[in-house]
Amino acid sequence: MACILHIETSTQVCSVAVSQDGVLLFHEEDMEGPSHSVKCGVFVEEALSFAESHAIPLDAVAISKGPGSYTGLRIGVSMAKGVCYGRRVPLIAVPTLQVQCVPVLLYHEELEDDALLIPMIDARRMEVYSVVFDRALHEIRPTQADIVEEGTYQEYLERGPVYFFGDGAAKCEAKIQHPNAHFIPNINPLAKYMYPLAEKSFLRGEFQDVAYFEPYYLKEFVATHSKKFF
Repeated sequence: MACILHIETSTQVCSVAVSQDGVLLFHEEDMEGPSHSVKCGVFVEEALSFAESHAIPLDAVAISKGPGSYTGLRIGVSMAKGVCYGRRVPLIAVPTLQVQCVPVLLYHEELEDDALLIPMIDARRMEVYSVVFDRALHEIRPTQADIVEEGTYQEYLERGPVYFFGDGAAKCEAKIQHPNAHFIPNINPLAKYMYPLAEKSFLRGEFQDVAYFEPYYLKEFVATHSKKFF
């Protein structure tokens, strides 16, 4: 196990956390954003001071890599790279849509064994950025931009219960009326939920090239794939 600094800035929420040996030790978050340019540096400084005051050496930095806001991700990645260079520690990148699933899996005991999870990040108009997972976070359908209509997720809803959540899910609720559709409110990708995923990457030695790593910007994906929608 390791001591990992976690940074999450993919949405309007800015958050930072520290974990060690599978235990969350420190976390700060600001829900009033976007104020990443102000809050992220402050939170990171507080997190590093906490680790130093407890004589805990930093082993890695984990960043939520997107999809998400260009500005937010750029600020978070820049901060993460700065710490990695300064502390000579490796960089871990965690998919944002997986981070969104962690609180659902941890705190929603009502999930059926065959339930599918569809975390969503708001894109534009009636578009969302989503992926389909089973409860073990195996990818059933890869990440893509979807135009939300009544039948967008019909094939998955016909299989059994499907749980939608994230800041893109609210605009789906009026469109998707299937009895197997369930909506979980107030699910944000937060740094304090990154550590189970980041620690797996650390143990596997799955690190990023600090010099060349780029996050997964939402607007770049939409621009690349928009032709299939129009």
